[in-house]
Amino acid sequence: MKRLLILGAGTAGTIMANRLTPVLDKGEWEITIVDQYEEHYYQPGFLFIPFEIYTKADVIKLKRDYIPPDVDFVMSPIEVIEPEKNRVKLSNGKILPYDYLIIATGTKIHPEETEGMKEDGWYKNIFDFYTVEGAVALGNFLKYWQGGRLILNIVEMPIKCPVAPLEFVFLADWWFTEQGIRDKVEISFVTPLPGAFTKPKAAKYLGNFLEKKNIHLIPEFDIGKVDSGANKIISYDDKEMEYDLLVTIPTNMGDEVIARSGMGDDLNFVPTNPSTLQSKNYENIFVLGDATDLPSSKAGSVAHFESEILFENFLRAVEKRPLLPEFDGHANCFIESGFGKGILIDFNYEVEPLPGKFPLPGVGPFSLLEETKMNHWGKMMFRWMYWNLLLKGAELPIEAQMNMAGKRK
Repeated sequence: MKRLLILGAGTAGTIMANRLTPVLDKGEWEITIVDQYEEHYYQPGFLFIPFEIYTKADVIKLKRDYIPPDVDFVMSPIEVIEPEKNRVKLSNGKILPYDYLIIATGTKIHPEETEGMKEDGWYKNIFDFYTVEGAVALGNFLKYWQGGRLILNIVEMPIKCPVAPLEFVFLADWWFTEQGIRDKVEISFVTPLPGAFTKPKAAKYLGNFLEKKNIHLIPEFDIGKVDSGANKIISYDDKEMEYDLLVTIPTNMGDEVIARSGMGDDLNFVPTNPSTLQSKNYENIFVLGDATDLPSSKAGSVAHFESEILFENFLRAVEKRPLLPEFDGHANCFIESGFGKGILIDFNYEVEPLPGKFPLPGVGPFSLLEETKMNHWGKMMFRWMYWNLLLKGAELPIEAQMNMAGKRK
């Protein structure tokens, strides 16, 4: 009996369990997935909770409802991965041996990595929205806030869903306009990047969009500490910015089990072949989703595209065939821009977001690098697609590799 062990029942791990279970012979394979949490979160929905578009209940379902019945679902924290022994030790002492391992342990925020962030102001006038708890607490704060200086600050890259901070300030602009207090709120987008986004052309487009909405772009701000008593963020080179409300995207790091196992980089991300998704250090280990150290975006669409490549490469590895170097870093992101409109970007390792139509050349119905109502509805429809298609490993009409058809250079 061969044993496949999947660590993490989030987006990436669940997709792989659903893709592989139907094709691996039950008489020859034993598939186990391990996770310590019962609830599965639709993380793109966290963004909408502070603005009363979604509630907490809208983004939560039970993980076991999406795990195939033939898969052994083990609920437990993981103590350590022992790749030299081909086994994983759980916190209760149980040992799970494997022939092949898929690491999909994701990433979490670590506000404690920034001096002063989790002191007196935490969840009083300093909030994250990358956790459901933070999003709910921020929503409760915004209900009664009468205005002032709002700073959205990205501590450092990489982060989950790199467009989400932009979406937040765009929605904030809409929200405060709807509340009749936009003229009382000064919004600043403070980032360590040289522009509004990681890709230069999109950064210019989105930077102009920020300016149009009277949102101040403060680039190359590397936060060193938070002075919650004085309501200031202070950079490593002693630049200061005062806030009344600080919305932070703290340091994102991979799971601590990666550090305990000696398998990760400084941020606990696993060194991964950028085109095959095989571990750089172990032939029988694969990595996908937010757990990788790849320069691709940490986003649900990327996990989906990776899963298509990993599905084929896993079967090739089992059959001792060469792996296909086909993952190109493809990412596809809707950017909610407020007032019932949205933007769509499609890019990969080498190609920046370009204008055009998507997914059908010249037809769409979605427009790339352009604000439209249809893009907004694409964003809102994605929640249904996530629960009913993507998590279940269904084939979607979007290729894993980025297609240049319909794009204009």
